[in-house]
Amino acid sequence: MLESLFRFLFKYPPLMFQQGDFTWGLSRPVLLAVAAGLAVAVGALLTYRGVPAVERLRDRAVLIGLRLGALAILLFCLFRPTLILKAAVPQQNFLGVLVDDSRSMMIADLDGKPRSAFIQEQLAGKDAKLLSALSQRFVLRFFSFASSSGRVATAAGAKFDGTATRLAPALERARDELSGLPLAGLVMVTDGADTSDAAIDETLASLKARSIPVFTVGVGAEKFQRDIQVTRVETPRSVLKGSAMVVDVVLSQTGYGGQKVPITVEDDGRLISTQEVALPPDGESATVKVRFTAAEAGARVFRFKVPVQTGEQVTQNNSRDALMQVNDRVEKVLYYEGEPRSEMKFVSRALEQDANLKLADDKNLQVVTLVRTAENKYYRQHVSSPDEVVGGFPRTREELFAYRALILGSVEAASFTPEQLRMIADFVNKRGGALLMLGGRRSFAEGGWGGTPVGDVLPVVLAGAPNTKYFTPLTVRPTRAGATFPVTQLMATEDASDKKWDAMPDLSAVNPVREAKPGATILLTGADKTRQEHIVLAYQRYGRGKAIAMPVQDVWTWRMDAKMAVTDTTHSMFWRRMVRWMVDGVPEQVNISTTADRVEPGEPVKLAAEILDGAYVEVNDSRVVAHITSPSGKTTDLPVDWTVSRDGDYRTSFVPDEPGVYGIKVTAERASKTLGTADMHVRVSAGDAEYFDAAMRAPLLKRVAEETGGRYFTPANVASLPEAISYSGRGVTVVEERELWDMPALFLALVTFVFAEWGYRRMKGLA
Repeated sequence: MLESLFRFLFKYPPLMFQQGDFTWGLSRPVLLAVAAGLAVAVGALLTYRGVPAVERLRDRAVLIGLRLGALAILLFCLFRPTLILKAAVPQQNFLGVLVDDSRSMMIADLDGKPRSAFIQEQLAGKDAKLLSALSQRFVLRFFSFASSSGRVATAAGAKFDGTATRLAPALERARDELSGLPLAGLVMVTDGADTSDAAIDETLASLKARSIPVFTVGVGAEKFQRDIQVTRVETPRSVLKGSAMVVDVVLSQTGYGGQKVPITVEDDGRLISTQEVALPPDGESATVKVRFTAAEAGARVFRFKVPVQTGEQVTQNNSRDALMQVNDRVEKVLYYEGEPRSEMKFVSRALEQDANLKLADDKNLQVVTLVRTAENKYYRQHVSSPDEVVGGFPRTREELFAYRALILGSVEAASFTPEQLRMIADFVNKRGGALLMLGGRRSFAEGGWGGTPVGDVLPVVLAGAPNTKYFTPLTVRPTRAGATFPVTQLMATEDASDKKWDAMPDLSAVNPVREAKPGATILLTGADKTRQEHIVLAYQRYGRGKAIAMPVQDVWTWRMDAKMAVTDTTHSMFWRRMVRWMVDGVPEQVNISTTADRVEPGEPVKLAAEILDGAYVEVNDSRVVAHITSPSGKTTDLPVDWTVSRDGDYRTSFVPDEPGVYGIKVTAERASKTLGTADMHVRVSAGDAEYFDAAMRAPLLKRVAEETGGRYFTPANVASLPEAISYSGRGVTVVEERELWDMPALFLALVTFVFAEWGYRRMKGLA
């Protein structure tokens, strides 16, 4: 409507004024006319100056201004204003038309019609108006694009079944195919739902350098009226069988703010968890803690789902899948105490079978216990061989690094050699293991750990002189972070867990630890009788591993205190979750990864492997082989080569030819000795990224147009597209001069000034 009004008043559409150059058609007669006009203007001034009836200065100024305005318009017309345009020569220029052929184009958000309806109505068929207007001016070349792009005869063959949208490769393909031809530009009809990870910057820079404008046509709604989306699910790539998982699920919605909906978790189609959540306000996102147990070993596909609600415009984005490797293996932990005490006994019992608590052995955890009973005498339990830690705490890196986690009880730093102290620090920093230090009269500052390499690793500050006479009972409470942390959330919900903590017995501390390091997270705090807070449980990431501090000496109270029922499993569950958390994510000697856990059929899988020796030093001379098992059982061996650019970094890739889950097993050998193996899985299936954040992305399409010299259009103003391309100045062009002196706006302005002067004079009695 506004564009039609502009064209009526100024003869031409706005884009002509934007793309053209303004000039004057000056000549000798025009200059004489200008001189005559100036003389008339001076006469007008003198005329009103001498009129005795006009006494007030304001009236004289108004009348002079109105007459000068009319004369100015006449002078503007006499100057012969002209618009200089470069117009494309009809049928002498090529135009690339890129049509989005992806599944998101089938979303029905255009007055109940799918986005593809615009393409069918405007670019396909006999009555396609846009196609007809473009064909009259240009030689058209059509391209369709989704996960890949290519030439097509017409837009009529689009099936809109592509599983991805990649804008940059589509633009590059059209640019290269039309290279060397007189090109007026490219037209891209899409919803802008780019699902590729690659940046589009280089592509736009290349198009701009070659003076190829891109005219984008955005189809679809920029915002849905009613939709619920599982935006993101954050899961680890691998977990230990039986692990109690707490996964962050990000939900966003419009039109359902505050409504309560269930969110379910399915393991390969089997429902394993459900909980009710309140949706965030419209347009906002909320992170929900979803809890479930990874009970089955192998490659498991977990689906996180919100049921489809009435009136949703997009239903395919209500669920997300996550592939996780659930490992059924034994993880070894070393627990070392410098003196016999109850804590070690109860930690071991927590992981063992208990008929009273209806708990079975945690077969995936092996806690090797080592306690010093006298000078150079040790008591060992749960060892794998007669020689394991027979001489006390490990003295070599290879021996210590064979464990995935280390628990230090009440043992003084002076009992370790300087090399052992550095070795413990490197166990966390370089090996990537977990270190837990428990409270005791020989722990933390009281054990002389301050100023040692291990003290640097710990998440708490060991300040001040050792206080060997310190003792205080502590009422333990979780922090905000601890209230939802898997280890310290004692019940299924936050409210129930909060009530459980209220009923828990007090613990005691002989180590005054009150300050955490800047990068640490405090999970539990304890208040003494003076209400001063102490740190009860804190952790931090350190290098590749994590360090945990628990400066209390009697967690076993949670099992034996009179307040705890005989059947209460809190103590056992706490330690099982604690030890599992410690061994979670600890790297092996062979570690493998891929850029994604799901790829499109025919898309290469890029595999990276890190190879380390027993001391966790990078290895560059290893023979590494990847054993690929397809869903049908076919196996292929691929060499994995060292990249040379980085120590211990090996890479390869393969292209899967079957849909389904592929198994990948990487084996590394050195001097005929196996360094280790690693397993993972990759899923090959059509992606669903098209349906997430599926609203039309106008900002991206505007950027594509602006940075290449094109323009952005919508179905509402797409009728101006052919004219915009014609006057973009690209390709084979001719110069056109469009005179502006006869614009209706000038005539209306002139009439307005003349009648305004006459009316004002009449009002003042001068007419």
